[in-house]
Amino acid sequence: MKRLPAIPSAERPAVRHDSKKRVLSKIIYDRWLYLMLLPGILYFLVFKYLPMWGVVISFQDFQPYSGIWGSPWVGFKHFERFFTEPTFQVLMKNTIILAVMNIILFFPLPIIVALLLNELRHAAFKKGIQTIIYLPHFMSWVIVAGIVYIFFNIKDGAVNMLLQESGLRQINFLASSDWFRPMILSEIIWKETGWSTIIYLAALSGVDPQMYEAARIDGANRWQQVWHVTIPGILNTIVILLILRLGDFLDTGFEQIFLMLNALNRDVGEVIDTFVYTSGITQGHFSYSTAIGLFKSVIGLALVMGANYAAKKFNQEGIY
Repeated sequence: MKRLPAIPSAERPAVRHDSKKRVLSKIIYDRWLYLMLLPGILYFLVFKYLPMWGVVISFQDFQPYSGIWGSPWVGFKHFERFFTEPTFQVLMKNTIILAVMNIILFFPLPIIVALLLNELRHAAFKKGIQTIIYLPHFMSWVIVAGIVYIFFNIKDGAVNMLLQESGLRQINFLASSDWFRPMILSEIIWKETGWSTIIYLAALSGVDPQMYEAARIDGANRWQQVWHVTIPGILNTIVILLILRLGDFLDTGFEQIFLMLNALNRDVGEVIDTFVYTSGITQGHFSYSTAIGLFKSVIGLALVMGANYAAKKFNQEGIY
């Protein structure tokens, strides 16, 4: 077989020079687009990537006056301390229970709401419903906790007053270990379900209308169209969002839980996020709390990679 002549080495730099010139000319041509991209890049560099250097203090006995490079290195001392803490099992149990509840009970709800909204044909009514269910997202957790207190406190809460007038026993919702997790989940559902439907509604708008037409010709009713056309049409979006959600599996929402936490429900409400705050900010154990945060990140990374691998195995699009 005849071999092609090799390109002379003297000509190769000219090819690379032309390639660089084309890239540079393209950047200059799209300079305004890159300029618009610059604030986002700077945000991630300053607030996301540069702080990652701080994880090294999880392997040190960090002293603020000595700095990162002046503090002594202790290896995995803080990780060993966390894993042998008497509270480790309680923290993991509480965190995992809330995380599983969020995945199983909350994650499907925006999908269901989006499917229901997609079936509405009256445009004004549909937009009105969307606006109403979006609004709670814009309330801070402080406001949500205040609303919950007004409705559920034992002294003059609207719910307990209604129970009393109905002849039923009052319930101390805010100080009950049995009611803590249902209330946390209910707050998340009320506040975030509507907002989480936005991506699914956008995905639903991309489903080919001809697929519905073909299904109707084949005699499919509305439910069969949803099951065989709509859901497969947004399945990739569901899988990608589930993978991303697993990355935050152990992030149960510090602010919400911290506002609802008290001495009477701490046995089921103390999670890793609140423990990190107590250890790192209140007690000043910076290296210890950083080690716990790094542990959470590693678990999240492992879950994302595992879920992405499983998605590829089932012929679904992953995140990479």
